[in-house]
Amino acid sequence: MLVDVRTYQVKPGKLTQELDLYAKHGLAAQIRHLGAPLAYLHAESGDLNTMVHLWTFEDAADRACRRASMMADPEWLNYLKLADEAAYLEGQRNSLMVPASFAPIKR
Repeated sequence: MLVDVRTYQVKPGKLTQELDLYAKHGLAAQIRHLGAPLAYLHAESGDLNTMVHLWTFEDAADRACRRASMMADPEWLNYLKLADEAAYLEGQRNSLMVPASFAPIKR
């Protein structure tokens, strides 16, 4: 299993708007291609204005295939356009990780 850990920094005061935009215009398309996220979180303390979401894949090839399919979806492309226009995000960091053998992820 491969876990795509995505961390986004949101402009201060814009987290609610970003979550609403994604829920209305991006979530359905992303789930259609990637499946449900393992987690979709936002900070309550620490690095405020931060969102983290985790997506699971069989391996790197599965991830590449599903993400390519999503990037060809007009609904997802519309969300990306709306998100770009809204400009709520300040930064993004991705990490591809694998679970430790003693702590497998059950899906």
